[in-house]
Amino acid sequence: MLSREDNEKLTRSGPGTPLGRLLRSYWQPAALVSEVPADRPAKAVRLLGEDLVLFRTDTGGWALVGRFCAHRGVDLSYGRLEDGGLRCLYHGWLYGPDGRCREQPAEPEHSRFSDKVRIPGYPCAERNGIVFAYLGAGDPPPFPAYDCFAAPDEYTFAFKGLWDCNWLQGVEGGIDPSHVSFLHRFLREDPRETYGQQFSEEVAGTGQKLSALVGENSRPDIEVEPAEHGLRVFAVRRLAEELAHVRITNLLFPNAFTVPFGNTKVFTQWHVPIDDQHHHWYMVLYDFAEPTDKQTLLDQRLAEVTLPDYRPIRNRANDWGFDPAEQRELTYTGMGLDINVHDQWAVESMGPIQDRTVERLGVSDRAITANRRLLLRSLEAFAAGNPLPGRPPDAAAAAAMTGPVAVDMVSPADDWAQRWQRHDAQRRAASPWAGRAQAEAVADA
Repeated sequence: MLSREDNEKLTRSGPGTPLGRLLRSYWQPAALVSEVPADRPAKAVRLLGEDLVLFRTDTGGWALVGRFCAHRGVDLSYGRLEDGGLRCLYHGWLYGPDGRCREQPAEPEHSRFSDKVRIPGYPCAERNGIVFAYLGAGDPPPFPAYDCFAAPDEYTFAFKGLWDCNWLQGVEGGIDPSHVSFLHRFLREDPRETYGQQFSEEVAGTGQKLSALVGENSRPDIEVEPAEHGLRVFAVRRLAEELAHVRITNLLFPNAFTVPFGNTKVFTQWHVPIDDQHHHWYMVLYDFAEPTDKQTLLDQRLAEVTLPDYRPIRNRANDWGFDPAEQRELTYTGMGLDINVHDQWAVESMGPIQDRTVERLGVSDRAITANRRLLLRSLEAFAAGNPLPGRPPDAAAAAAMTGPVAVDMVSPADDWAQRWQRHDAQRRAASPWAGRAQAEAVADA
């Protein structure tokens, strides 16, 4: 459990809070590229407790500025993109991508008043379908050479969703390796080609579906080790005396994780505060072997959400679609076949902000406790101006920050600790892009 004070530290992310300053020192997803089409190139965004406007610049880049005009507080998300900036409809004040006021048409021609006016303005960068923003002080860090950034666009797919709970609940769900034995168990095989199809794939060498394998082996040996990107989490399930199923996931500090998704697919998912009681998750799925079928994946995800807010169709208001007959006959949860809904229910059902002062953690929660310790240590390190995990200080360090390795494999039980790196190396060697991308990152540094 956590003390009430520590729970507050790890969940309050608004401007000026210790956690808020920490999260702002990393690149954070602000929107999907698809949310800002060419015919409406400005979008209201709420991120880390701030109301902002994201817009496309006339040079092909992106800008993120404060949502309200400094003059009379009018909403700039309705503004016009003119003269290299965003113009307020009310009196024509023009703001550049950096938030500086460039024009005040109603003021005297000789006036220098505009030089004194500025709204928030933050750097942006586009990566594989997501617009990232840096809301911190000083220059933003370089992007690590993670696979989710290095993969060519045609091998990726990006999406998002809205969850009504604190960001930390989402992250802790993603780095918890033991919950898949129950939450994602199917009583019968999933009949659809869906987001949860990885759990219906046969694990090589076992003759079993992944859902059956993890369901029958509910006591994995869990090991957690520090890594330059945050944490590496091992879940090892003994299948027989000589055989083990090994699943490696990763925490990408401070608010993302990387998870294997079948034999060749992996996804990285960020959990980004809107405010303390709501957050968006953003995902980049990438395939080491084949180009992604973006349209099919998009259709699958759009079938589960309502636009434009990306709110799940199954949510607290309708008990997440719970059906007791389905729970008896098809799925362990009774909440449909989409595993993302299962995760959503688990973390939303805790309440808007989980009270960690009353929970009881066991040995199987090693990844959860390791992450909380890392967060608390990093808050102290950040306050003291010391280096942080997952935040490269320069381009050379960013190029060295690759992967991270996320695999799902079967191995001889006494040799798995040596085999997972060889397994990943073989996958990269066979990939049309992975080896090349890593070499290019090193060369660019």
